[in-house]
Formats: sequence, C-alpha cells, structure tokens
Amino acid sequence: MTETTKTVALPTVNIISLGCSKNLVDAEQLMKCLADAGCKVVFDAPVRSLPKGSIVVVNTCGFIADAKEESINTLLAWAKEKERRNSHVSEVIAMGCLSERYRDELPGMIPEVDVWAGKKDWHSIVARIARRHPATAPYDRVITTPRHHAYLKIAEGCDRFCAFCAIPLITGRYHSRRPDEVVAEAEMLAARGVKELNVIAQDLSAYGRDLNSEGRSGLAALVDLLADINGIERIRLHYAYPADFPMDVLDVMARRDNVCKYIDIALQHIADPVLANMRRHIDGAATRGLLAEIRRRVPGIHIRTTLMVGFPGEGEAEFAELLDFVREQRFERMGAFAYCEEEDTYAARHFSDDIPDDVKQSRLAELMALQEEISLEIQQEKVGRVMRVVIDREESDYYVGRTEFDSPEVDPEVLVEKVRPLHRGDYVNVEITSALPFELIGRPISE
Repeated sequence: MTETTKTVALPTVNIISLGCSKNLVDAEQLMKCLADAGCKVVFDAPVRSLPKGSIVVVNTCGFIADAKEESINTLLAWAKEKERRNSHVSEVIAMGCLSERYRDELPGMIPEVDVWAGKKDWHSIVARIARRHPATAPYDRVITTPRHHAYLKIAEGCDRFCAFCAIPLITGRYHSRRPDEVVAEAEMLAARGVKELNVIAQDLSAYGRDLNSEGRSGLAALVDLLADINGIERIRLHYAYPADFPMDVLDVMARRDNVCKYIDIALQHIADPVLANMRRHIDGAATRGLLAEIRRRVPGIHIRTTLMVGFPGEGEAEFAELLDFVREQRFERMGAFAYCEEEDTYAARHFSDDIPDDVKQSRLAELMALQEEISLEIQQEKVGRVMRVVIDREESDYYVGRTEFDSPEVDPEVLVEKVRPLHRGDYVNVEITSALPFELIGRPISE
C-alpha cells in the first residue's frame, strides 16, 4: 500500500505593525514571505475575524516612551486573548525595534509571548510558521497602503549618534541599499499600480556614502533614476539630516516634475548650546543658511521639520530663540515632541533630565499653538489656487486627497467636494475654496 502524504494546512497569520513607515516596510516584506510559503496573511485584523489557530505577529516600535508603551500594551492584549478559553489565537510573536533592543529583558516580563524576534532576524518567523524559506525577492512585499502609494526604504541604520536617540542602538550602523536593487523594487511597485513613492530612511543625507570609496552622497543620482520610471507621478523625500545635506538633490527636485517640492528634515532645535548638547553636528547659523539655500534652489518648496523641547540645556532664553526661529522660518509642516530620556544614550549618560515635565509640556503646547497660527496663514494663501490632488479615500461628504506637499498620515489633507464621481488613486485638479489649519477644502474642475 502506498502511503498517502497528508498536506498540513498552514495557519492564518495576523500582522500588526506599530511605529514608523520603515517598520511597515518590514511588515509588508514578512507578509509576502509568509504568503509565498502558503500561509493566509491578514493585516491588523480584529480578533473576531480570525479563524481558529491563528498566529498574531506584532511588529513593535522602541523609539520613545509612548511608542514602547503602545507596543507592550499591544503584546499584552494579544497575549491575554491567547489565554482566553476557546480563543482563536494560538501563538503571539513579537518582532521589530522593541524586541531587538530588549531581547534579554522582555521574555521574562511577558512570558505569554511565544517567540521573540528582532528587527534584523524576522525571517526566522517564516521558517518557524511555514517550515520553509520561500524564494521571495529580498525587496518583494505585500502593499498595505492604498495601492497608488507606497513607502520605499533605501537604507537602514544610522551613524549620527545624536545624544537623545536610541535608533543606532537598535538598527546598527548605516547601510545603503544598492541603487539597482532600489530601482528594481520601485519598478515592481509601479507595475502593481503604485504612482507615488515616499522615499524613506533614517538618514537620507547619508545615502550612498558607504557604497563608494570617496564617501559621496548618492541620493541625487538615485532620485533621478526613480524619476525615470514609467508610471511614477510623485516622489517624496523623508528624513534628511541637516549636517552634510546633499545639495545636488535640490537640483534634481527643481528639474524633475515628478519629484515633489517637499523635504522632511528634522532640525530638533536652533539654539547653539542645545544643538551642541544634542550632538547634531551643526549650529544655528549653518541651519539658517541651509534652509535659505533650499528655498532659493527650489522655489515654493514645502519644508517639514520636527523640533524638540525640554532637552538638557534648554533654558528660557533657548526656548525663546526656538519660538523666534519658528516665527522667522514659517515652516509649512512642523511637528514637535518633548524630550524623554532614553537609557544607554549619550544624553542619559552625560546629562541630567532636570527640566520638569510640566515645563516641557507647557513649552510644547506653546510651540504647537504658534505653528497652528502659521499653518493657517500658509493654508489660507492657497485659497483660489488650482492644485493637483490625488484621491486617497471616500467619506460620506467628501473625497479625501493630498497635494504634492502632503505626505500620507502626517500632513494636511484636501477635502474634495462630491460634484462628480472620483476614485481612489485618481489625480484631479482642485480649486481650493477654503482653508483650515490642517485641511484644505476644494472643488474638482475640468482637466
């Protein structure tokens, strides 16, 4: 008698991705590997929709205290669900930045989690669940964002070692991806209908310096290659570093119509004593010079930045200087956060976190109130203009979209009146009729 080989059905795997877009790309690659191995894969599905025996993978974030707390609470919630009688969840697996950083401590804290993988060894999850390694291209992935836009990660790690930041402790030293591999991934995304690439790295300014003996930046050349890809209508750049900024990328931005006039560049502060304590490798005068040159070379550019309040050395005078800087620069897009000491960082070892939390929060509120006023004025200047808008979704009263100056999830949106049917991914000309601090309202017009 011939023995019949039984095919074992693989479980459904629910992927929960927390934190930044760089984390999301890792989760999307994991999803593709699991799917190629024969698993049914879902993204951020509610527990009631999961079949019996499902596995939950939580891609954790370990950047700041709030993100760590969210990751731990998410793991605890799914672990509790696993322990519930007749639960549909059979295993909970952790991966990502938090489990990379605290791999030795977390298993003892949350023993209900079955497997701890890090940020760099998530492929082991595929081998554990599917018992094999599928022949998936290194860059291939499931797209969890709306199909017309996707994130494109071009590097991993960071060599800056800013005093406050734990990212180098988690991700390691900077490693650029080869341009040919990045272009191949972008072409694959374009073939699947992606029209907008949001290019991301912990530090765009350093891209390519580790790929040549001269230490030259390769960002401008890479963006030029991406702009040549058929079907790509927008390329947007995220997370440049102000020191050693690659000025030649501005020439590409000014010359190429499908490279958005937009740069995300975290400045953190402007006062020299604070910048020195932060180990930012740049002073206030050089920061102002850089911003002036960016605006000179790319007229109409929208600059997004992130600022920090409450870092050691920020007295009342330094905070006042920061407020004056924001009034002077009138950033089109700005976020801010209060300093929170991270263990094992330079700041934790060398400075006392002695600014009271209530002072930090008061400064943060004052800074963001100022930015809201500036944002409203800038938004109002767009009333009467016709702007090109991509439609992201439909709501009951409006279509919701974005201009080239708006990155998904973090920037203002455009509420488009429903005067004719529109669809997700459509690019339409919209006349702006009114403005709020973080939204525009407009009417589609004939092409």
